[in-house]
Order: sequence, then structure tokens, then C-alpha cells
Amino acid sequence: MNYYPSAIQNLIKRLGRLPGIGEKSAERLAMHILRSPRNEAEQLARAILDMKDNIRLCAICFGLSEGETCSLCADSRRNPGIVCVVEQPADMISMERSGAFFGRYHILQGVLSPLDGIGPDNIRIRELMSRIESGGIGEVVIATSTSVEGEATAAYLHDMLQSTGVKITRIASGVPMGGDLKYVDQATLKKAMDTRHEF
Repeated sequence: MNYYPSAIQNLIKRLGRLPGIGEKSAERLAMHILRSPRNEAEQLARAILDMKDNIRLCAICFGLSEGETCSLCADSRRNPGIVCVVEQPADMISMERSGAFFGRYHILQGVLSPLDGIGPDNIRIRELMSRIESGGIGEVVIATSTSVEGEATAAYLHDMLQSTGVKITRIASGVPMGGDLKYVDQATLKKAMDTRHEF
């Protein structure tokens, strides 16, 4: 039996649909919103609606943008000849936070996953090929994850890009900085050993 009034039950149910939010977390969030001043709840509601109304995909890289093109694609200081291919906008943000890349991006909006019915036509591979065919791109850095789907997507992209003449690179993977070998999984260790380089 649920002892909460229906309005609270409804909010808990909605919050519980968010990724990573279980029933207990949804309940805590709902109680926090209930205790908050009305103007905070209104600001939260407005921020959600503002995001839904104003955020779209960049026409060039398919990252998140408030305009036709995102700030990174519009930045003339970035190298347009190098494109880093990532799975999702969050991956692009992680790459940017590292401060290690100064080219442009291409967000696939997913990975190949035949078991889930996601093939090449369901992610932004065709658009990547069009960008390359337009000219001006000399290198494509494939930065998909090392999951089975990420590796399959990287292999597919490699095969597709071979005929274009662009340089194809893959970000390195292996033991993390500060990582203790006894805690690193076997697949990661194997990858690190396979991609070792001269010291």
C-alpha cells in the first residue's frame, strides 16, 4: 500500500524513470523538491522545459547545441583536418575535459549492436562519410569504447574509411594512470600488452 498522496506518487514514478535513479532515490528527490521553496521547484521545471525547447543536434558533428552549429564546430581555432569520432555527446565532453584534443568531433549517437537491431543506418556513419567526401579531413581518430559494441563499431569504421585515403587512428587503451596491475581486468591487460610502444 502506498501512503503518499497521488501527486507525490506521480513525481516519484517520473523521477524513477531517470537512468540510475531507483525507487528510494526517486523518493528522496521527491521529498527534497517538496521541502524546497516553490521558486526552486519552478526554476527546476523551467530549466527542464528550456532544455527540451532549445537543445538540438549540431548540423555538422551531431553534438548538443543551442543553434544550427555547436560552439566547437564554430571555433575557428580548432583544427578542421582532424575529426575525433565518439559514441555520445558525453564522450565528447570527457575528451574536451582532458584538454588533449583540438580538432573537430563527429558523434555517432550510438554504436553498432545487431542484437538490439542497431545497424550502420541507425547511427551517424553515413554523415561521417559525407563529411570526409567533402574534403579537408586528413585524419579520423576513432574513440569508441572498448566494449564489444564499441570495438565492432571501430572495426566497421576502419573498413569503411580505408578507401577514403584519410589517416585512421584509434585512441590507445589499457592500464589507467595510477592503476595497480592486480586490480586491472584481464581484457584490459591484454589490450595494454597488445598496444605497447617503445619507451
